[in-house]
Amino acid sequence: MDYRNQLFAHRHLYDLGHTNGVFVSAMKQSVDSHRENCPDYDRILADQGYQADCLKTEQDLHRIPPIPTMFYKAHALSSVPEKKMVIKATTSGTKGTPTQVGLDLPTCYYGARMLRLIFSYYKLFSAVPTNYIILGYQPSKHNKMGAVKTAYGATFLAPALHREYALKDTGSSYALNMEGIKEQLLRYQRAKLPVRFVGFPAYLSFMIKMLRENNIKLTLNPGSKILLGGGWKQFLSEEVDKEELYQMAEETLGIEARNVKEFFAVVESNVLYCDCKNHHFHVPIYARVIIRDPRTMEPVPNGTPGLLNLISPLVSSMPVGSIITDDIAVLYDGKQCGCGIEAPHFEILGRVGMKEIKTCAAGAGEVLRGEQR
Repeated sequence: MDYRNQLFAHRHLYDLGHTNGVFVSAMKQSVDSHRENCPDYDRILADQGYQADCLKTEQDLHRIPPIPTMFYKAHALSSVPEKKMVIKATTSGTKGTPTQVGLDLPTCYYGARMLRLIFSYYKLFSAVPTNYIILGYQPSKHNKMGAVKTAYGATFLAPALHREYALKDTGSSYALNMEGIKEQLLRYQRAKLPVRFVGFPAYLSFMIKMLRENNIKLTLNPGSKILLGGGWKQFLSEEVDKEELYQMAEETLGIEARNVKEFFAVVESNVLYCDCKNHHFHVPIYARVIIRDPRTMEPVPNGTPGLLNLISPLVSSMPVGSIITDDIAVLYDGKQCGCGIEAPHFEILGRVGMKEIKTCAAGAGEVLRGEQR
């Protein structure tokens, strides 16, 4: 039986209780498949003492050796030939070398099913013509970042009349386009059609500050939305508290906090997490989340901060079923949120110092170098 297919056919986005068994079976199939088709991954698992029969229940998921996202920057692991990777993307590379990610057709198919359910659940599909402000990069042949593809893809949730970009392509680089955004926003307001803002929260903050400096206060169509993702990255020193940012958006754009949605995703994992009405990231059926102690890599209890470990059987082209990010996060019981979703939710607290991540990545790298001598 294809357990990944069974998992992604489930129609209830946060029904973790009824999908635990199929999720574990899907992960076992995923790890076995990657182990068979990626010799380097097989060596990493063998070095960590992973045995297929140790994965029996959800409580065993932590036994799958997690690989730091940093490791993929130096080691290209793949489980299918490159010619079968129909979509290729890179991470932002804000901390050095970007990671190259390739997705095969089955991964894209199941990813599309996941996105359809998520966007339907949060009522983000619309047939009303919409104008877009992209708070990020204009698509370009010289930019392969996953964030660029994701932001552009989001403009198909509602028919796009026009797209304006915060960072416009110059042919070889990018230029900040706040003046162009200001002009288009005034035009969009006169058109009285919905406006959607898509992209980085930092650029939303910069845009609002620019509008305030120009004494511009907008009242956009009530159907307007703000869809954020990607974090603050190199602008961490200028980060604005989430509640404050949403209040700024309501005061300057006329968009209420209930029409602001934030997304969290990691290019290596490709599972999308969308915040609830209380702005918490609940874990969907396609993934499980473990928080690990940065020193021991052992799981910590709910409510305890640690490294974010994302687990999913979605990707079949690369062995990224269990990855460790450089995010410090904390996992909570879903009932603590109060939004009605009972699936656990996590909060990103910041980024860890890179020492522990580098040590983890180096350990896996040593395994491969040792085999190649």
